[in-house]
Amino acid sequence: MNLFPGANTIKIPVRELLWPDGAPFAKGSAPDDQPAITIFRPSARTVSSGAAVIICPGGGYQMLAMNHEGVDIAHWLNLFGVTGIVLEYRMSRGGYQHPVPLLDAQRAIRTVRSRAAELGIDPECIGIMGFSAGGHLASSASTHFDSGDASAADPVDRASCRPDFMILCYPVIAFDEAFTHKGSQKNLLGENASPETIQSMSTEKQVSAATPPAFLFHTDEDTGVPPENSIAFYLALKKHNIPAELHVYRKGSHGRGMAQDIDGTRDWPNRLRTWLNVQGFLR
Repeated sequence: MNLFPGANTIKIPVRELLWPDGAPFAKGSAPDDQPAITIFRPSARTVSSGAAVIICPGGGYQMLAMNHEGVDIAHWLNLFGVTGIVLEYRMSRGGYQHPVPLLDAQRAIRTVRSRAAELGIDPECIGIMGFSAGGHLASSASTHFDSGDASAADPVDRASCRPDFMILCYPVIAFDEAFTHKGSQKNLLGENASPETIQSMSTEKQVSAATPPAFLFHTDEDTGVPPENSIAFYLALKKHNIPAELHVYRKGSHGRGMAQDIDGTRDWPNRLRTWLNVQGFLR
């Protein structure tokens, strides 16, 4: 069952380019060359929480599952006053590999934070959420960040790109492991990445005391991206005393989004909403 029956046919609002004057490393001007965000704000009838979540759809760094891992999620967040922002990041099908997707995610966070007042968002309540390979991107942005460049001419570049929290849904995490999603690693890093690059982008190895809090969910039946990915990241978070919550549900194959047709697993959005409230992000 689709929680939002009309979401798959809805006309997505006009996208906003992250770099209106041209993105770094762009190979052209086609849609795949222009990273963008689409902002879904709560309706006037909904009390805003002040929180925003940047959503990274999955797709193995090859395509984007824009509906069930993007637009549907934004609409669900809107129901309880959270602004949902769907990110279209550049991928291997357009000829883009690391560090380009990470640059796009960092730019999205900076953009939302720099426009917080305009959007009615608390600049300290900006999270990032990702599914599958989008979960890898979200975890990358949560472990590779900076506080911005105060002297930058572009006001967006002055803002921090550190998310205040992360939400990882059946994420790709570790590279060069028995449980690695090889397609995501190849699409992001290529065939011959250096050991240093592989380690840098194995995000469980990049967790530090500055990493933001995390909510993770996975399923035991996921053979595409096994739950060991989430478990490895959770253990790294605990090693550094980062507040974290992990749910591994019994049922469900990979890539099920809201999982509304799966007994037990369909409860994960409720658990996420509770976690956001307990952590103080729904103000």
